[in-house]
Amino acid sequence: MEIRSLDGDDPATITALLPGFRETMSHELPDDPPVTEALLARLMQRRHGTDRVVLAAFDGGTAAGSLKLGLDLAESADAGHGSLWVFPGFRRRGAGRLLIEAARSELADRGRSLLLLDAPHTNASESFAAAIGARCTVTNLRNRLRLDEEVRARLDGYADGKVPGYHLAFWLGGCPDNLVDSYALAWGELDVQVNGQARIVAPTAADVRAREEEAARTGHRQYTAAAVENGTGAVVAYSTLYVRDSPMADAGEVLVLPDHRRRGLGTLTKAFATAWAARENPRLALVQAWNETENAAIAALNGKLGFAADSSWSTYELKT
Repeated sequence: MEIRSLDGDDPATITALLPGFRETMSHELPDDPPVTEALLARLMQRRHGTDRVVLAAFDGGTAAGSLKLGLDLAESADAGHGSLWVFPGFRRRGAGRLLIEAARSELADRGRSLLLLDAPHTNASESFAAAIGARCTVTNLRNRLRLDEEVRARLDGYADGKVPGYHLAFWLGGCPDNLVDSYALAWGELDVQVNGQARIVAPTAADVRAREEEAARTGHRQYTAAAVENGTGAVVAYSTLYVRDSPMADAGEVLVLPDHRRRGLGTLTKAFATAWAARENPRLALVQAWNETENAAIAALNGKLGFAADSSWSTYELKT
C-alpha cells in the first residue's frame, strides 16, 4: 500500500476515488441513490476558512481508501476534522492504520494535536477506534425524509404558515444584497462543529459570498428561507438546503436566534425551503439531515416534518 497526498479540488482526485467511495456507500447506505461526482467533490473540496488534507491509500493504481481533513485556519484551532473510508475490497489489509498514521504525522507537522474522524457508529468502527486508542466524543443521527405525497402536503401546510411580526424571504443561490449583512450576523451565532468546515467568527458579506461560490463550484444549488423581523428588517432565523444532480438533497443549517425561539420560525423556514426545492426539482425523492443525538430541539423539528433516523455516526478523537 502506498499513501498519496491528493488535491481535493482536482477533478482527477474525484475520478480516482469515486468508484471505491460509491461501492462503500452502497454497503453503508444501501437505500441511498448512487454517489455522484458532485457529492464527492463537495465532500473533498477546500472550504472557506480552512485548509484541506486529502490522503489516499493506493494498491498499485487503484484507490483502497481515503482520509480527508478540514483544518480551521483560526489561530486557536488545534484539530483536523474529517472522515476515514477504507473501500470494501481492501478492508483488513492495513489501509486504515496507514491512513491514520499519515494523518497524525501531517497534523503533528502543522502543530496540531487532535485528529477528529467521523464514521458510521458500528461494532467495526468501535473496535477499530479502540485498537488505535481513539475515543468517541459525540454521536449524530442521520435522518431521511421521503418526499411522498403525504409528506409534500405536510410541508406545504407548514410552509404556508404565518408568524406574527415576521415575514419570509427566500432565495436560490446568492443572498439578496439588502439582506446579506444581516444574514451574515445571524450565521455568526451558529455554534455547531461541522466536519471539515471552519467556525467563522464575525462573518461578513464576503464570507457569505465565498460559501455560496463553494456550493456552486461543485454543482450544488442552495435554497434558503429566512425569517425577517418586521420592525427591524433583521434576519432572525433561516434554513438552507442543497440540491445537486441526484434524487437526494442535503438539508443544511437551521438557525433561530435565541430571542426569537419557540414561535415556529424553525418549522416555517425549514418546511418552506424543503417544499420549494421539492416543487422545483421533480426528480427529488429524498432529503437527508443530521443532528446530534442530544439536540432535542432539532430532533423534534425533524420528526415534526416527517424525517426518520436511519443510522448513527460518531466522531472519534485521537491525539497526534
